[in-house]
Amino acid sequence: MRIQRLDSLETIAASEWNALAPDRHPFLSHEFLSALERHQCVGEAAGWLPWHVVARDDGGKLLGAAPLYLKFNSYGEFVFDWNWAHAYQQQGLDYYPKLVSAIPYTPAASRRLLLAAGQPRPRETVNAIVEFVLEESRRHRFSSVHWLFPISEELEPLRERGFLHRLGCQFHWRNRGYRDFQDFLDGLTAKRRKNIQRERRLVREAGLELRLLYGQDLNEAQWRAVHGFYRSTFHRLGGVPTLTLPFFLEIAATLRERLVLVLASRRGKDVAGAISFRDETTLYGRHWGCEAEFDSLHFEACYYQGLEYCIRQGLQRFEPGAQGEHKIYRGFLPALTHSAHWIAHPGFQRAIAGFLARETPAVRDYARTLLQHSPYRDEVTLDATAVAGPA
Repeated sequence: MRIQRLDSLETIAASEWNALAPDRHPFLSHEFLSALERHQCVGEAAGWLPWHVVARDDGGKLLGAAPLYLKFNSYGEFVFDWNWAHAYQQQGLDYYPKLVSAIPYTPAASRRLLLAAGQPRPRETVNAIVEFVLEESRRHRFSSVHWLFPISEELEPLRERGFLHRLGCQFHWRNRGYRDFQDFLDGLTAKRRKNIQRERRLVREAGLELRLLYGQDLNEAQWRAVHGFYRSTFHRLGGVPTLTLPFFLEIAATLRERLVLVLASRRGKDVAGAISFRDETTLYGRHWGCEAEFDSLHFEACYYQGLEYCIRQGLQRFEPGAQGEHKIYRGFLPALTHSAHWIAHPGFQRAIAGFLARETPAVRDYARTLLQHSPYRDEVTLDATAVAGPA
């Protein structure tokens, strides 16, 4: 087996890479990841240097891969380790650069160890990729390696090699076979059902019209408006809008129906937009922005339109992004997410392991406490799929 590092996905054929991505996953696609590189959404200026790893057999056939980046900050990761970096700095040590297996600016769980179907010994491929990453990290004296938002099945080979397991909490919706949006509402308590109906009514009474479109449906002028909405959110909150208009124009043409947009208009003018992505089973809410504030429009564009879409399309899950306890009252329940962390410095490895030993039960308790505020009339439990994996 031959392991190789790629400084850009341009050096591998899209068809070859995409054969490793399950369920036409948008964020794992060559189209999405290479567009980030091509339009400078990642790179030296952004602090995300592509450092992808691929594994091939002796005949050159692609067996597996891992999207990886050399990071010079912790921006856009959604698994927060700023305090770890600060502790290193206090001790006169460098936390950056570090290696991260992640989808830039995207807190969505998916495979991080991509495998070709039908290979006789897939675990050997996984082990070879992880060992190569660790050997290179030691050779270059990187402070750490971080696997962010992997699926739970990928944790075991990481933990076997000294990675520390960390839990996070998001809020996801599961389709219970709903016939339509009213069927979903009928499963909620009266208080929560009435609140959602009120919020949707306020949007209608404001004279707002909403329509759902796919990436290829928008012309360049509409995309300029959507990109303006996207940028406005970052400017209002003090963040950096790293995704460029050319990036969105490209993935609109390549991802097409995997890029789902909700546009809100008033008196014939678009005033707000929500950007989501989808694969075969799941809708992923990602970005939102508006040029003026309207009561409850955020909930309608980012949540209710997406829920209706999932029900119509038969999608099983809706992941509307990181954080946001207010999502519980609108049908999204706590779901545990995972990350894994290899720390080179023995003393910091012990300190972080101790921190995680205290943090992990606190995250579980947090999720269970929030579950008590479920809006559903029947009893619900923590997402068993998300919880799966080491305790």
